[in-house]
Amino acid sequence: MSELMLETRELGITFGGLKAVENVNLKVEKGCLYGLVGPNGAGKTTVFNLITGVYQPTFGTFLLDGEELKGKGQETICRKGIARTFQNIRLFNNMTVIRNVMVGLHNLPEYAYSPFTGMLRLPKYFEAERKMRDKAKEILKIFDLYEERNGLACNLPYGKQRKLEMARALATNPKLLLLDEPAAGMNPNETASLMETVRYVRDHFQVTILLIEHDMKFVSGLCDEITVLNFGTELASGRPEEVLKDSQVVAAYLGE
Repeated sequence: MSELMLETRELGITFGGLKAVENVNLKVEKGCLYGLVGPNGAGKTTVFNLITGVYQPTFGTFLLDGEELKGKGQETICRKGIARTFQNIRLFNNMTVIRNVMVGLHNLPEYAYSPFTGMLRLPKYFEAERKMRDKAKEILKIFDLYEERNGLACNLPYGKQRKLEMARALATNPKLLLLDEPAAGMNPNETASLMETVRYVRDHFQVTILLIEHDMKFVSGLCDEITVLNFGTELASGRPEEVLKDSQVVAAYLGE
């Protein structure tokens, strides 16, 4: 029997009495590439916000690797092993590419040092910084960003900014990586390259990936399973080739 990395149980939230998401029951197996799809306004990003602590559920709960995380804050959830990217890119634009990745590494205990050590620039500070820089270089090579490591993040082209945000999220050493529309704004060549990168990240880092995406070719070519949301509720779940042929799913996307 396969083990679950993420499980949501009757997960939902209301805003001022309006049910934005309700009764979402995801079961994402370890090592899976799982897609969360649906029309605009279906509640996909709201689900991401619920399982990363941006919002607290009104009802239901969710578990990561068997541990319930409902009620935890964003920092705690990140330390437990959930990292994400955003629909609208959120980089530290005036920091270098490599520093953006090093920000993610500060989350890990092996690079930790006290404020006192940092303030006085003691030997442990320089040792930790060197180790973080080496690790950041390793991650940047995976995303083909090594040559741009010393440039400002804001000077990267759009597609590479997307990849940098993924690299920074990966630097936190997550068990579960959430990608919110990773292929948005990319041309077909960039999208094809990204598919290979996502597969490599899943296999090389042994991380489970849950992604939101509107590019159905990207989803069907990459995901093992998908769940379709519509008006905040589940419409269908299963293998992409089966779900995307479902008459209810087609109607939700294209209209009756």
